[in-house]
Amino acid sequence: MLTLVVIALNESDRIGRCLSSVPLAAHKLVLDSGSTDSTVAVARSAGAEVLCTDWPGFVAQKNRALDRVRTPWVLSLDADEWLTEDAVGEIERVLRGDGPEVGWSFPRANRWLGRTPRHGSWYPDRKLRLIRTGAGRWVGDDPHDRLEVSGPVGRLQGDIGHEPYRGFRDHLRTIDRYTRIHAGALADRGVVARRRDPALHALAHFGRSYLLQQGFRDGPTGLALAALGAAHSGLKWHRLRALCS
Repeated sequence: MLTLVVIALNESDRIGRCLSSVPLAAHKLVLDSGSTDSTVAVARSAGAEVLCTDWPGFVAQKNRALDRVRTPWVLSLDADEWLTEDAVGEIERVLRGDGPEVGWSFPRANRWLGRTPRHGSWYPDRKLRLIRTGAGRWVGDDPHDRLEVSGPVGRLQGDIGHEPYRGFRDHLRTIDRYTRIHAGALADRGVVARRRDPALHALAHFGRSYLLQQGFRDGPTGLALAALGAAHSGLKWHRLRALCS
Protein backbone atom coordinates (compact mmCIF):
# COMPACT_ATOMS: atom_id res chain seq x y z
CA MET A 1 0.00 0.00 0.00
CA LEU A 2 2.78 2.48 0.91
CA THR A 3 6.31 3.18 -0.29
CA LEU A 4 8.73 5.35 1.71
CA VAL A 5 11.23 7.24 -0.47
CA VAL A 6 14.35 8.99 0.84
CA ILE A 7 17.27 10.71 -0.91
CA ALA A 8 20.61 10.57 0.86
CA LEU A 9 24.27 11.58 0.85
CA ASN A 10 26.47 10.69 3.84
CA GLU A 11 23.57 10.21 6.25
CA SER A 12 24.74 7.08 8.08
CA ASP A 13 24.08 8.65 11.50
CA ARG A 14 20.48 9.61 10.69
CA ILE A 15 18.97 7.46 7.98
CA GLY A 16 18.39 4.45 10.24
CA ARG A 17 16.08 6.50 12.46
CA CYS A 18 14.20 7.75 9.41
CA LEU A 19 13.65 4.31 7.89
CA SER A 20 12.74 2.55 11.13
CA SER A 21 10.11 5.19 11.95
CA VAL A 22 7.84 3.99 9.10
CA PRO A 23 7.07 0.35 9.97
CA LEU A 24 3.91 0.35 7.82
CA ALA A 25 5.82 0.88 4.54
CA ALA A 26 5.63 -2.14 2.24
CA HIS A 27 8.64 -0.84 0.33
CA LYS A 28 11.44 1.49 1.38
CA LEU A 29 13.50 3.09 -1.39
CA VAL A 30 16.69 5.13 -0.87
CA LEU A 31 18.40 7.02 -3.69
CA ASP A 32 22.02 7.52 -2.67
CA SER A 33 24.12 10.02 -4.61
CA GLY A 34 27.63 8.86 -3.76
CA SER A 35 27.93 8.47 0.01
CA THR A 36 31.43 7.80 1.28
CA ASP A 37 30.29 6.69 4.73
CA SER A 38 28.14 3.66 5.65
CA THR A 39 24.82 5.16 4.51
CA VAL A 40 24.18 2.42 1.95
CA ALA A 41 24.92 -0.38 4.41
CA VAL A 42 22.77 1.16 7.14
CA ALA A 43 19.87 1.66 4.74
CA ARG A 44 20.04 -1.91 3.47
CA SER A 45 20.23 -3.28 6.99
CA ALA A 46 17.01 -1.36 7.73
CA GLY A 47 15.28 -3.20 4.89
CA ALA A 48 15.53 -0.54 2.19
CA GLU A 49 16.26 -0.96 -1.49
CA VAL A 50 19.17 1.34 -2.34
CA LEU A 51 19.79 2.81 -5.79
CA CYS A 52 23.15 4.54 -6.33
CA THR A 53 22.82 7.52 -8.67
CA ASP A 54 24.42 10.78 -9.70
CA TRP A 55 23.24 14.08 -8.22
CA PRO A 56 20.93 16.08 -10.52
CA GLY A 57 19.65 18.39 -7.74
CA PHE A 58 17.04 18.12 -4.99
CA VAL A 59 13.94 18.45 -7.15
CA ALA A 60 15.12 16.12 -9.92
CA GLN A 61 16.36 13.48 -7.48
CA LYS A 62 13.10 13.42 -5.52
CA ASN A 63 11.10 13.12 -8.74
CA ARG A 64 13.35 10.22 -9.76
CA ALA A 65 12.31 8.50 -6.56
CA LEU A 66 8.61 9.15 -7.22
CA ASP A 67 8.94 7.64 -10.70
CA ARG A 68 9.98 4.29 -9.21
CA VAL A 69 7.02 3.90 -6.85
CA ARG A 70 4.52 1.14 -7.64
CA THR A 71 2.32 1.17 -4.53
CA PRO A 72 -0.89 3.26 -4.33
CA TRP A 73 0.60 5.71 -1.81
CA VAL A 74 4.06 7.25 -1.37
CA LEU A 75 5.57 9.00 1.64
CA SER A 76 8.57 11.27 1.01
CA LEU A 77 10.92 11.97 3.92
CA ASP A 78 14.38 13.47 4.14
CA ALA A 79 17.09 11.44 5.85
CA ASP A 80 17.08 13.86 8.80
CA GLU A 81 13.32 13.40 9.35
CA TRP A 82 11.22 10.73 11.02
CA LEU A 83 7.58 9.95 11.77
CA THR A 84 6.24 10.22 15.30
CA GLU A 85 3.95 7.47 16.59
CA ASP A 86 0.92 9.77 16.23
CA ALA A 87 1.76 10.35 12.56
CA VAL A 88 2.13 6.61 11.94
CA GLY A 89 -1.32 5.98 13.41
CA GLU A 90 -2.88 8.68 11.25
CA ILE A 91 -1.28 7.30 8.08
CA GLU A 92 -2.67 3.87 8.89
CA ARG A 93 -6.17 5.37 9.02
CA VAL A 94 -5.61 7.17 5.70
CA LEU A 95 -4.53 3.92 4.02
CA ARG A 96 -7.67 2.16 5.28
CA GLY A 97 -9.96 4.96 4.10
CA ASP A 98 -11.35 5.92 0.72
CA GLY A 99 -11.65 9.70 0.96
CA PRO A 100 -11.20 12.12 -1.92
CA GLU A 101 -7.83 13.45 -0.73
CA VAL A 102 -4.87 12.90 -3.05
CA GLY A 103 -2.39 14.21 -0.49
CA TRP A 104 -1.91 14.83 3.23
CA SER A 105 0.25 17.37 5.04
CA PHE A 106 1.89 17.10 8.45
CA PRO A 107 3.15 19.63 10.98
CA ARG A 108 6.94 19.35 11.23
CA ALA A 109 8.61 19.66 14.63
CA ASN A 110 12.13 20.94 14.07
CA ARG A 111 14.77 20.16 16.68
CA TRP A 112 17.66 22.59 17.18
CA LEU A 113 20.58 21.93 19.54
CA GLY A 114 18.45 19.57 21.61
CA ARG A 115 15.45 21.91 21.80
CA THR A 116 12.16 21.70 19.92
CA PRO A 117 10.70 25.21 19.50
CA ARG A 118 6.91 25.39 19.10
CA HIS A 119 6.59 28.88 17.64
CA GLY A 120 8.23 31.15 15.09
CA SER A 121 8.99 29.90 11.59
CA TRP A 122 10.07 26.51 12.98
CA TYR A 123 6.62 25.24 13.97
CA PRO A 124 4.23 24.03 12.75
CA ASP A 125 6.21 24.26 9.46
CA ARG A 126 3.52 22.18 7.73
CA LYS A 127 4.69 19.96 4.84
CA LEU A 128 2.86 17.92 2.21
CA ARG A 129 4.58 14.51 2.24
CA LEU A 130 1.98 11.75 1.75
CA ILE A 131 0.39 11.53 -1.71
CA ARG A 132 -1.36 9.11 -4.00
CA THR A 133 1.17 7.76 -6.47
CA GLY A 134 1.12 9.76 -9.67
CA ALA A 135 -0.86 12.64 -8.15
CA GLY A 136 2.04 15.04 -7.55
CA ARG A 137 5.54 16.19 -8.43
CA TRP A 138 8.34 18.03 -6.68
CA VAL A 139 8.78 21.61 -7.86
CA GLY A 140 10.64 24.76 -6.81
CA ASP A 141 14.20 26.09 -6.76
CA ASP A 142 16.89 23.98 -5.11
CA PRO A 143 17.20 23.60 -2.20
CA HIS A 144 13.68 24.90 -1.43
CA ASP A 145 11.68 22.11 -3.01
CA ARG A 146 8.02 21.33 -2.36
CA LEU A 147 5.44 18.75 -3.37
CA GLU A 148 2.49 19.88 -5.48
CA VAL A 149 -0.58 17.78 -6.25
CA SER A 150 -3.69 18.06 -8.39
CA GLY A 151 -6.60 17.52 -6.04
CA PRO A 152 -7.71 18.00 -2.43
CA VAL A 153 -5.15 17.89 0.39
CA GLY A 154 -6.02 16.88 3.96
CA ARG A 155 -4.29 17.97 7.15
CA LEU A 156 -2.95 15.43 9.64
CA GLN A 157 -1.98 16.40 13.18
CA GLY A 158 0.83 13.95 14.02
CA ASP A 159 4.29 15.49 13.73
CA ILE A 160 7.13 14.71 11.41
CA GLY A 161 10.30 15.06 13.47
CA HIS A 162 13.18 16.95 11.88
CA GLU A 163 16.75 17.58 13.03
CA PRO A 164 18.33 19.54 10.15
CA TYR A 165 21.68 20.41 11.76
CA ARG A 166 24.22 18.27 13.55
CA GLY A 167 25.36 21.28 15.56
CA PHE A 168 25.78 25.05 15.46
CA ARG A 169 28.73 24.95 13.05
CA ASP A 170 26.74 22.71 10.73
CA HIS A 171 23.92 25.27 10.82
CA LEU A 172 26.34 28.02 9.76
CA ARG A 173 27.81 25.84 7.00
CA THR A 174 24.32 25.10 5.72
CA ILE A 175 23.45 28.81 5.63
CA ASP A 176 26.61 29.42 3.59
CA ARG A 177 25.88 26.57 1.15
CA TYR A 178 22.15 27.15 0.69
CA THR A 179 22.39 30.92 0.24
CA ARG A 180 24.87 30.36 -2.59
CA ILE A 181 22.57 27.80 -4.25
CA HIS A 182 19.41 29.87 -3.88
CA ALA A 183 21.04 33.13 -4.97
CA GLY A 184 22.25 31.38 -8.10
CA ALA A 185 18.76 30.01 -8.81
CA LEU A 186 17.23 33.48 -8.42
CA ALA A 187 19.84 34.98 -10.74
CA ASP A 188 19.11 32.31 -13.34
CA ARG A 189 15.44 33.34 -13.23
CA GLY A 190 16.38 36.96 -13.86
CA VAL A 191 15.63 38.24 -10.35
CA VAL A 192 17.58 41.41 -9.55
CA ALA A 193 18.47 42.55 -6.03
CA ARG A 194 18.42 46.22 -5.14
CA ARG A 195 20.90 47.78 -2.70
CA ARG A 196 18.39 47.83 0.14
CA ASP A 197 17.06 44.30 -0.41
CA PRO A 198 19.47 42.38 1.89
CA ALA A 199 18.58 44.54 4.91
CA LEU A 200 14.87 44.65 4.07
CA HIS A 201 14.57 40.89 3.68
CA ALA A 202 16.56 40.25 6.86
CA LEU A 203 14.37 42.62 8.88
CA ALA A 204 11.20 41.20 7.36
CA HIS A 205 12.18 37.66 8.28
CA PHE A 206 13.08 38.61 11.84
CA GLY A 207 9.84 40.54 12.36
CA ARG A 208 7.71 37.74 10.92
CA SER A 209 9.43 34.92 12.82
CA TYR A 210 10.04 36.59 16.19
CA LEU A 211 6.96 38.81 16.45
CA LEU A 212 4.14 37.74 14.11
CA GLN A 213 4.80 34.01 14.55
CA GLN A 214 5.59 34.51 18.25
CA GLY A 215 9.10 33.12 18.26
CA PHE A 216 9.65 35.16 21.42
CA ARG A 217 7.59 32.55 23.29
CA ASP A 218 10.48 30.09 22.85
CA GLY A 219 12.81 32.35 24.85
CA PRO A 220 16.51 32.57 23.89
CA THR A 221 16.05 29.74 21.37
CA GLY A 222 13.37 31.69 19.56
CA LEU A 223 15.56 34.79 19.47
CA ALA A 224 18.56 32.85 18.14
CA LEU A 225 16.53 31.15 15.42
CA ALA A 226 14.89 34.38 14.30
CA ALA A 227 18.34 36.02 14.10
CA LEU A 228 19.86 33.11 12.17
CA GLY A 229 16.91 33.08 9.79
CA ALA A 230 17.33 36.81 9.24
CA ALA A 231 21.04 36.30 8.55
CA HIS A 232 20.18 33.57 6.04
CA SER A 233 17.70 35.80 4.21
CA GLY A 234 20.01 38.82 4.18
CA LEU A 235 23.02 36.83 2.97
CA LYS A 236 21.00 35.25 0.15
CA TRP A 237 19.98 38.67 -1.17
CA HIS A 238 23.49 40.05 -0.66
CA ARG A 239 24.89 37.23 -2.78
CA LEU A 240 22.22 37.74 -5.41
CA ARG A 241 23.18 41.41 -5.59
CA ALA A 242 26.83 40.44 -6.06
CA LEU A 243 25.85 38.12 -8.92
CA CYS A 244 23.85 40.88 -10.58
CA SER A 245 26.55 43.54 -10.34
